[in-house]
Parts: sequence; structure tokens; C-alpha cells
Amino acid sequence: QVSLVESGGGLVQAGGSLRLSCAASIRTFSSSAMGWFRQAPGKEREFVTAINWNSRVTKYADSVKGRFTISRDNAKNTVYLQMNSLKPEDTAVYYCAAGRGETIVTAIFDQSIRYWGQGTQVTVSS
Repeated sequence: QVSLVESGGGLVQAGGSLRLSCAASIRTFSSSAMGWFRQAPGKEREFVTAINWNSRVTKYADSVKGRFTISRDNAKNTVYLQMNSLKPEDTAVYYCAAGRGETIVTAIFDQSIRYWGQGTQVTVSS
């Protein structure tokens, strides 16, 4: 059974922090780049951040750079998203994604994602 299960979403005030987790039940987790995407109401899904298989390479959207941090624990098959200094414009459903390969580029574009999570809601109040 293949699954990506996100947790940690919720309601937070602007300036606050949340930590999302994504527990992956995929055989290839330790050799897969992983990413986080988000979709706000009425908008298309957008890339947030990604990390390659061994955590040596990360990439962030300009809108979250310096505020969000992605990390992973291959022993636990889990990827994390630490979100600090949250803004109302960060409100969205956040999706965990597994890329088709090891390199970070496979977890940046929708077309190269092998598996998606079901999403977790993050709401930032002003």
C-alpha cells in the first residue's frame, strides 16, 4: 500500500510557526527526492520546497525562502516542513510529494511527481 500522510496543519496567527510532517509508506523513499506543494483557494497548486534523497540539496520558492525549512529522516521515512514567520498568504492546503527519482528536479515539477499525499490545511489568521 503506497501512501503519503501529512499531519501538523492547523490554525495559527500571523507570525507563528507550524511543523508539518509527511509519513511515507513507499518502498523507494530513501532514494526519492521529496517536496511540498500548496494550493490556496481559487489558485493553482504551486511548488513550495524540495529536498533530494540524501538531504544535501534543497530548493525553496522565493515566497518562503528564509522562513520555511525542509528536512527528512530516511530512517523514519518522514519528511518535514518547518514553517516560521507565517503570513496570511501562506494559507493553503499543503501537499507532500514524492519525486520519480533521487535528484531534486524530480520533486519540483508536477509532471515529475510519482506520489501525492492527501493534503493538510494550514490557515494563518491576520
